[in-house]
Amino acid sequence: MADIRVPKLNNNDTEYLIVEWLVEDGGPVVAGEAVAVLETSKAADELEAGESGHLHHAAALNTWIAPGALLARVTAEATPPPASPVLESPAPAPSGSVLSGLEPGAGEGMAGRGNAPALQPVVTDPARAAMEEFGVSDSDVAALGLAVIRRADVAALVARRTGETTATVRADAPEPGTDPDKAGGRQAGTHRLSRVQRAVARAVTVSHAAIPAAYTVVRFEVGPLLARTGELSRQVRRPVGLAELFVQAVAVLHPAFPLFFASIDGDEARLADAPRVGVTFDLGEGLYVPVVRDTGSLREIAEALMRYRLAAAEGDFREKDLTGANIAVTLHTDADVVLAIPLIFPGTVCALAITSPQSEPVLAEDGTVTVRTVANIGLAYDHRLINGRDAALFLAALRTELRA
Repeated sequence: MADIRVPKLNNNDTEYLIVEWLVEDGGPVVAGEAVAVLETSKAADELEAGESGHLHHAAALNTWIAPGALLARVTAEATPPPASPVLESPAPAPSGSVLSGLEPGAGEGMAGRGNAPALQPVVTDPARAAMEEFGVSDSDVAALGLAVIRRADVAALVARRTGETTATVRADAPEPGTDPDKAGGRQAGTHRLSRVQRAVARAVTVSHAAIPAAYTVVRFEVGPLLARTGELSRQVRRPVGLAELFVQAVAVLHPAFPLFFASIDGDEARLADAPRVGVTFDLGEGLYVPVVRDTGSLREIAEALMRYRLAAAEGDFREKDLTGANIAVTLHTDADVVLAIPLIFPGTVCALAITSPQSEPVLAEDGTVTVRTVANIGLAYDHRLINGRDAALFLAALRTELRA
């Protein structure tokens, strides 16, 4: 028998939503086969079986589960394994929420059974909102004896207390598996942040609280770069623009500026073995920062960014696409954006900002006026590790690399 436990998928979330079982309960499974899809705040990830046999679900679809909790078991038999007489200690629940992972045998009426410690029920987000609205406590819903508490359950509880109909508590509010921002039931005058924006909010909060950021901006002449993009696109048979060229140039600087790709651990900097460049995308489905790992050639970079543009348009990223960056390139290419100060993402120390190219008149020595195309290129950096002189040297080296 082999346990499948939930790994730590990212540093932003303390629980994940089980959105799909890819193998039915009791069904055969092969080692390496994906068995379930978990949704994090920004992506969906498939979990695989480590051994062959028969899969037995240990948690319910559309419930939240914490890292380290038991997701499923693989046994040689198609019948489910006997329940353990002593329940495992549940994984710690995140602040303000109820434990998400259910252990084998967890079901309706399980709370308080026998001498085993009672498991707290899973409470969906709409149910939690209703509890806060009507003053229903965790002990109140635990007394219902249900493994999963939905908004309709809270509505029924309130109705029994007050004699009102459940419709008063809006039992038709969305449950897990639906998009609460697109479903009905939202109180007038309020807007619920999407799961992606909530992840952005957490990253922004951590960044501003923990990272003393500084910023340096330099004007780059980008006309010659833009003139080269057409021919480069034909050469690599992939779209090439400023984003691709800057990602390539940033990666090239890794050996000369290793601290710009490092992370801070107390009074030490952990150096990266290779450049892994995160690139921002916001195409209407939320802000994502997927990572370009293969920076050895312009073709590889262009191919990765093309794939990420499609994923950003659909909101279809895997967690592995969004983790591991050690520097960021942020794109601010709307026509009128001339200055942008990017967020330094937790775990990194630098973020480069590329703004929209602008036409600029230039007065020559002979008095004639010409026009060149420029863009303000800024570097936000963690002042605990990098100083202003270092930032200026990095930007100067970047400009030289782009002219090569």
